[in-house]
Amino acid sequence: MRTNQLLPVVLLMCLLPVTGCIKQFIPEITEQKELLVVQGLITDQPETYTIKLSKSLPFGEKTVVIPVEGCSVQISDDQGHNYSLNESSPGIYITDSTIFKGETGRTYTLDIFESNGNGFIHYKSYPAVMRPVPPVDSIYYEKTIIKEKTASSRGINGCRIYLDTHDPEDSCKFYRWDFSETWKLRLLFPVPNMTCWISDNSDTINIKSTAAFGEARIIRHQVNYISNISDRLKTEYSILLNQYSMNEDEYNYWEKVQNLTSQVGGLSDIVPSSIPSNIYRIDDPGEPILGYFSVSAKSSKRIFIKDAFEGIIDPYKNCITDTVYGDGNIKNLDISVWILIDQLPGGFGSPRMRVLTDTKGCADCTVRGTNKKPDFWIDEK
Repeated sequence: MRTNQLLPVVLLMCLLPVTGCIKQFIPEITEQKELLVVQGLITDQPETYTIKLSKSLPFGEKTVVIPVEGCSVQISDDQGHNYSLNESSPGIYITDSTIFKGETGRTYTLDIFESNGNGFIHYKSYPAVMRPVPPVDSIYYEKTIIKEKTASSRGINGCRIYLDTHDPEDSCKFYRWDFSETWKLRLLFPVPNMTCWISDNSDTINIKSTAAFGEARIIRHQVNYISNISDRLKTEYSILLNQYSMNEDEYNYWEKVQNLTSQVGGLSDIVPSSIPSNIYRIDDPGEPILGYFSVSAKSSKRIFIKDAFEGIIDPYKNCITDTVYGDGNIKNLDISVWILIDQLPGGFGSPRMRVLTDTKGCADCTVRGTNKKPDFWIDEK
């Protein structure tokens, strides 16, 4: 959205743990010391978990990430089991899904051993219990009116997506959500790559507590809002919602990050010492560590939206830039010029006609997405 460790400072670079790592973010601060950044999430689902390690230096260069390579990374539980992670790429450490899967009720700890030339620096997380999470009862949408339709102008619609959930056992009081969304793109012209699917992940903090409620029930909690300035709702849209359990400490962490971003006007105004991590250095507990190691049960639910929304932006309305008649060669074809329509000669001596564009995305949907239909996609019948 998105891992908890994002700590104050740099890591809202991947605001949400492994499922939907948000856009990288490294705010500008004045500290010069390299700080360890840890992003990680384990769940009770049979999937590969990822721990990402990097250094926060140099500050002020928001696109720079320094991966921490060659570490020994382990996850242990309260039954004495240890699971080693493999480094799949620089700074990216992953579990083997056939060997390790989190279990609700178990307590987990993350250990990181970083080589410093003279030995190892040992970082450790505080033990965290994986609390159960109830299923999502329902996820649904409502069409919204951005602009009323009049006799002289069309209306404009948006879409709000909500969820309902409840925990009859009242064992989960702290929730976090993220999502992945996919929409179908169909170009306006009969080109080879005419239909694609585009996917994106949520990039906001979405949390809620039922601790103060009379019952552990959440109704009409907004998951996402889609306006007309995106073409997500143009054809078909699907959203996969992930619901996570949290302990109170993790909830407080996310709440502080959320509050700070709203009060100071942006993540770049947050300083590293603002929000404590749940990871510390063994021989120097006072050293700031950025990020959070999340331990959460997870439940998911998907819906598809196929509806008529008015006023949705059309990014392809100005695709046509030229029309060429005849069989002559076209300069820079498939380099800076692409064919949208190739109409062969018809009757009455009409010549061949080729409609051109100087925007590759108008002629090839793979510029934005993939032409391979996702396994989960349900076509209209």
